[in-house]
Amino acid sequence: MLGKLIGALLLLGSLLAGWVWMEFEEFRNAPLKVAEGSIIYAVPKGATLAMVASDLQAQGMIEQARYLRWYGRYTGQATQIRAGEYRLTAGMTPDTLLALLVSGKSVTYSLTLLEGWTIAQVRAALAGHDVLVQTLQDVDNEQLMVRLGRPGEHPEGRFFPDTYQFTRGMTDLEFLQRALRTMDAELAAAWASKADDVPLASAYEALILASIVEKETGQASERAQIAGVFARRLRKGMKLQTDPTVIYGMGDRFDGNLRRKDLQEDTPYNTYVHTGLPPTPICMPGRGALQAAVAPAGGNSLYFVAKGDGSHAFSATLSEHNAAVRKYQLGQ
Repeated sequence: MLGKLIGALLLLGSLLAGWVWMEFEEFRNAPLKVAEGSIIYAVPKGATLAMVASDLQAQGMIEQARYLRWYGRYTGQATQIRAGEYRLTAGMTPDTLLALLVSGKSVTYSLTLLEGWTIAQVRAALAGHDVLVQTLQDVDNEQLMVRLGRPGEHPEGRFFPDTYQFTRGMTDLEFLQRALRTMDAELAAAWASKADDVPLASAYEALILASIVEKETGQASERAQIAGVFARRLRKGMKLQTDPTVIYGMGDRFDGNLRRKDLQEDTPYNTYVHTGLPPTPICMPGRGALQAAVAPAGGNSLYFVAKGDGSHAFSATLSEHNAAVRKYQLGQ
């Protein structure tokens, strides 16, 4: 009698185990129930797989939280999940879910700093991003550079224009640290490849000149020519006479129209008044402008004027330049 009972219990246990195994296998192969195809799911710091499994069950994305816990323990992944934001899709199975949570491949966000932007535009873009953690709201530019480990440096032009990827939790300061390091590397590489006859005394002067080139033309094919004009003017001791520096020196007073009196105003950035480069960059130059500043095109042109189509007419003499101004600016 006892033997029959034991046999019955063993049979029942086998049937139960088989049923559990079948249910578990069905669970492993069942896709997550994700509304609208995909969602971003946050795993907070310190969360365990048991906590995640229970939450996913509560949200209706999986049927059995215990199976996810058991599977995590069986594979050794239960203690390896990482905090972050993950994109969960409707076609994802518990297998792929666990692999994702262990990988740490969080959802990334991006912010693009554009060539030609000023520090004011950079800071506005950072302040307007809803994922970056804001820590610099009440920090002025001088204190900003202190926090970046560059006390006494002017922030203009110090950050490289590019598209940066990051995960939630990055601060605005950490973002700027990354852009600062990138510009350091780009500027060092450009300076290391400079032409021997470039009339610049330092990499910082190259950064200043590159920022002017960046503002003067949006056409990549003209950057080296523009830089060549400025390089020849610097060698000859001529004033650079470039409007973007004057506009930068006017700051918020610039209303979109540059007048004769503005060209005569004595600001540190007025290159119609002062010889040589302005004291700081006037914007963020890109890689192309940096390379143009350290390897300007040869030739004899000392002047250029906008033609109205985004390109410029270059002249070697003042009379040629005046004729180009009459043609392209005055329509004569």
